[in-house]
Amino acid sequence: MSIAFGIHVAFAGFLLLAGVLSNKLASRFNVPILLMFLGVGMAVGSEGLGLLSWDPLAYAAPINNLGTVAMCFILFSGGLGTRYRSIKPVISSGVVLATLGVLLTAFLLGLCTFVICRTTGFQTGFLWCMLLASLISSTDAAAMFAILRGNGVSLSGTLQPLLELESGSNDPMAALLTIVMIEVVTSSSGNFDFWQIPLLFYKIGMGAVAGVLMGGLGKWLFSQRFEYEGLYYVLGVAVVLLCFGGAELIKSNGFLAVYVCGVTMGNLRYNYRSGLEKFNEGIAWLMQVVLFTSLGVLVNPFELVSWKVLIPGVMMSFVLMFIARPGAVFISLANSRFSFREKLLVSWAGLRGAAPIVLATFPLVHGVPNSNYMFNMIFFMVIGSVLIQGITLMPLARRLGLAKPFVAKSKSPLEMETVAGVNHDLHEFEVEDSSILAGVTLAEAQLPPGVLVTLIRRGKNFLPASGASRIERGDGLLVIGTPEKLREMSEKFFPGNDYHGHQELPIFKKKNKTGV
Repeated sequence: MSIAFGIHVAFAGFLLLAGVLSNKLASRFNVPILLMFLGVGMAVGSEGLGLLSWDPLAYAAPINNLGTVAMCFILFSGGLGTRYRSIKPVISSGVVLATLGVLLTAFLLGLCTFVICRTTGFQTGFLWCMLLASLISSTDAAAMFAILRGNGVSLSGTLQPLLELESGSNDPMAALLTIVMIEVVTSSSGNFDFWQIPLLFYKIGMGAVAGVLMGGLGKWLFSQRFEYEGLYYVLGVAVVLLCFGGAELIKSNGFLAVYVCGVTMGNLRYNYRSGLEKFNEGIAWLMQVVLFTSLGVLVNPFELVSWKVLIPGVMMSFVLMFIARPGAVFISLANSRFSFREKLLVSWAGLRGAAPIVLATFPLVHGVPNSNYMFNMIFFMVIGSVLIQGITLMPLARRLGLAKPFVAKSKSPLEMETVAGVNHDLHEFEVEDSSILAGVTLAEAQLPPGVLVTLIRRGKNFLPASGASRIERGDGLLVIGTPEKLREMSEKFFPGNDYHGHQELPIFKKKNKTGV
């Protein structure tokens, strides 16, 4: 091996380390970690330290391929952590936001972008403006929740699951809309083909079906016994790649298929399910560090602050934050049970993140006219959205009375992995102030037979449990039992807690003898 190769390998490790350590700075200074990753890439680019220099047009294809694979694992990880019970009350509203909301955001922003471009002297067509708007039509709630947690705040009611569901499922819709608009812009006629509409529905429907089927197949594959535990994680990578590739082969939406596959597997029971979630969370972080650092290298900071980008970029960002996003939210949630204050916060919580920048590489690859300018515009708007909305989101949530303290629980020293033949769960139940268990001993609590309290979390400490242990308000009871017994305990002593009992999606529920 040459010394140069060793230097490159060490430099790659340094970039990963810088990306990871930037998480500390992001929390300290209230800045989403996305910007820290991009900043690392820009710092080592041609206009920074000059260690790396990539031409966006020359390296568009490999970066686009990297971004596609990265988005697959990021979406799968997000779906894997989505619990059906938590999103069940907001499924209809979340799906409407992720579909109609994306379309409305793109249309309103595209219409205003066309006017702005003509006003600022940049002569371009309406469909080109619609393509630009499609690129930035999806949101990134992960950036928002990172800001809230960094300030010790979470959202009240069903706002949190609503935004989690929307952010996870609207990226595939934005990607699909982007691909359709690229085909329209690059076509010889340059006109919108209305036959694209049924094709759009086909891609959405078949993508969802492919995701559910692959999720079911993934459950079956993970239910098999392998001699080496590490093979289950290799199998997890294979499921993601097969799901996306298979969906694309049948001309459906591969991104949607991957996300739905993750949601499906996240609500089924199979071997090493907990380990798979943690493994994919790590893979998703790795993909984000590599992807955002690479995208940062592509950007020339001096082009972002040029008048050609700065003036229309500020105007488009204003339209996106104050017109397009709020308009889409209020129309999409018109018949929902959400109040005006909640809709207002959802409108402002539409931070832009990873997906728009990745999608902005697609026009570069397909040779869309002025695609480099489009990439810079998207990059500028994402940074503006994250900075402005990110800084003001927490004060707005408090002002609207929709913020509540974020309670970070101590990590449990015990874990129970799902394996074939073991039908037990390990779950922590929190004792609220109004709980009938507060002030009694475990022996006096008369818990359901078949459950075992192993540890009691009190503050940041864990105490061994015995019959004489007295339960106090705010304690966390770490309980082992079958899903049925834990559900019985949940309904009797902890109504409204977050135990889902491996509640599977309706399509996978087994019918009883009466067909119910």
